[in-house]
Amino acid sequence: MSIASFDPQQQTVQVTPSAVAHFKRQLDNSQNKAVRLSVKQSGCTGWMYVVDLVNESRADDLHLSLGDGVELLVDPKSLPVVGGTEIDYVTEGVNRQLKFNNPRVKDYCGCGESFSVN
Repeated sequence: MSIASFDPQQQTVQVTPSAVAHFKRQLDNSQNKAVRLSVKQSGCTGWMYVVDLVNESRADDLHLSLGDGVELLVDPKSLPVVGGTEIDYVTEGVNRQLKFNNPRVKDYCGCGESFSVN
């Protein structure tokens, strides 16, 4: 039998300055106050990221202050899937998108909609 420990420092989500700036623009153009990250079961490989702009947190959300008035709320039930993820906002050609660099991902579906983790 092994004992698993929970280290909050290793479980948090990191957000790049470009992603923080993107979230700030989105919040400034809406009536919402925070960004909420969660996952849902989807696609052929298992999980899909869900990023929502919200007015209030849920009672059990993990609160991460990103600076510049941006708060990231992380669904604690999603933490085993998203913990350790870096969120970046990238420009690739004419496309701009959020990119999730998750060290736990072991496979992506062919269309890129979903992923599975170790």
